[in-house]
Amino acid sequence: MLDLQQGRHPPVHTLVDVTAIPALTSLEVRDGALFVGAAVPINRIATSPLMREHAEALVEACSLIGGPQVRNVATLGGNVAHALPAADGSIALMCLEAKAEIADLTSSRRVPFPELFVGPGKSVLKSRSELLVGFHIPLRLPGQASAFRRVMRAQGIALPILNLSVWLERRIGFITRIRVASGPAGPTPCRIITAEDALCDYPLNNEAIERSLAALLKEVSFRTSPRRATAEYRRHLVGVLLKETLECAWERAGTS
Repeated sequence: MLDLQQGRHPPVHTLVDVTAIPALTSLEVRDGALFVGAAVPINRIATSPLMREHAEALVEACSLIGGPQVRNVATLGGNVAHALPAADGSIALMCLEAKAEIADLTSSRRVPFPELFVGPGKSVLKSRSELLVGFHIPLRLPGQASAFRRVMRAQGIALPILNLSVWLERRIGFITRIRVASGPAGPTPCRIITAEDALCDYPLNNEAIERSLAALLKEVSFRTSPRRATAEYRRHLVGVLLKETLECAWERAGTS
């Protein structure tokens, strides 16, 4: 709607509202995973006890999107399908190892989340024949936890200056598995694999965090945004966010 109103989309003859289709508004445990329909409003995710139990990073991301009025009508599917490199929902889902379910007239398929994006504002969705149905997220197990942090300007509708999400598994004082995502760190939402490798099989301490930050800074490509932040400022902020988010997920995993 915003693209149409602001002249960034060709005029259309008819718009179809899909937000009342039951298959798109489900939020439930299905086939051993958490399913979140693409048309589930952001605020419903932010306040769901089921989501908080299994996908805390996504709850935290959704609670920061827009203002209350926006969260009541905006959907997770819309946040993701817009394919912005720093979309809060996308960065959270990236660390949660989500899969996107996409349907056409004859069948449906599940796409690993990193494979959903092909460029800024561009996804693998075929705009005239495919529909984003929802997201499948693995259930949280003991010793696992996630967290999300971001820095933004004061306006409720502003895009983040920088955001970061972490999912980790903690066993006997060590990180046995971990996923880290940050945006905008490139043309698409992405995981920071080298930062993950620097932390896996180690206890979380200042040395491990510094090692992970050094690896992250070598891999990502922060850019200067005239209305938001310089690349230099983002490189400084990411160290703060990485430490805060890692420590939060680590503590949660230890008490889960």
